[in-house]
Amino acid sequence: MLGFEKTYTLPFKYEVPNYINEFQDKRSFIKTYLKYIKRYLFLILMGQKNLEVSHISSNHKNILWINISAPSLGDSLMDLSSRILLREKKVDLFTDPKNSNLYFDDLLFSKVFLDMKQVDEKNYDLVIIDSYSTRSVNIKSKIAGSTPYVGVFGYFNGPEVNRVLFSFHKMNKLLQYKKTETEINSIAKSVIFISDKDKKIIKNLRLPGNYIAIALGGEWSYRTYKKWKIVIQKIIENHNGIKIVLLGSKNANYFASEIENNFSNKYIHNCVNKHTFVQTAEIINKANLLLCCDGGLMHAANSVDTPIVALFAKLSQTMQLTSSISAFSLYDNSDVNNIKPTEIFSKFLEASNFFHIDHQDG
Repeated sequence: MLGFEKTYTLPFKYEVPNYINEFQDKRSFIKTYLKYIKRYLFLILMGQKNLEVSHISSNHKNILWINISAPSLGDSLMDLSSRILLREKKVDLFTDPKNSNLYFDDLLFSKVFLDMKQVDEKNYDLVIIDSYSTRSVNIKSKIAGSTPYVGVFGYFNGPEVNRVLFSFHKMNKLLQYKKTETEINSIAKSVIFISDKDKKIIKNLRLPGNYIAIALGGEWSYRTYKKWKIVIQKIIENHNGIKIVLLGSKNANYFASEIENNFSNKYIHNCVNKHTFVQTAEIINKANLLLCCDGGLMHAANSVDTPIVALFAKLSQTMQLTSSISAFSLYDNSDVNNIKPTEIFSKFLEASNFFHIDHQDG
């Protein structure tokens, strides 16, 4: 069927870091082809095929963005990062409840919907669909069945790509290349907005004037560093008086307790599993530096322009970061735990010296 190449071809004229060749080497051609046919025929079945348009025009003033394919908070931040290119439009968001708290105080999304019954189709000139998965197309057909649409990932499915750059370059194409490749690459990063209420909550914690933050735990074992205690020991030995704020969700509780049991609260402030993701982003915003593995809190740091020392495994830093981000990265091709604590400490010193960070509490 014509168009099958859309599943593995970047849908814009600029290159972004990708693992397309690696995906094609491992994935069955038949399996990929059948998924493409399924999506193509489903668009026809749901009466959507002829509603697809090629770009976002000046007539598209009111837009609904359907984003329900992002499997994690970090992926959601990356996929929706290019919304800043739509500042001249009125844009509402329909998303999954697990990601919705990121956007209720957003300065670019006017409204956030979680229930299809909340959406009134007549309010929109255009729909942006995250992908042409049957789930996304089904939702689009139910809440805005007769409204024209564009796709972000569209048929593209399977290969890993730098999701931030993909989002930005696809949006730039949809806007008919208003910006150059250099301009896009210079601004591309995740975006998060923090409400005054959340800022006040974090201010009332009375955290130290100067501190570094460390993100503990993780959803995947190969991206969950288990030797932060050793790294912290080296940092404290070389920076007496440094303040360290521990961050993470429920899966970081064990590591936080281990660190608290080994170090005085003179150095350690435990904020693990105590705040919302957006509030934690504000703690990162106030930090001099974030030490982390590839994950949601790393993308939060990128959103608020806090420098990072980041550990990567399997997916390299070029697949997750952009040139607009201040990062000192370490990579292992299979597991972050193969990275030595001494290497992390060296990157910490490198980052501290580069940014002239004063780690003494002011």
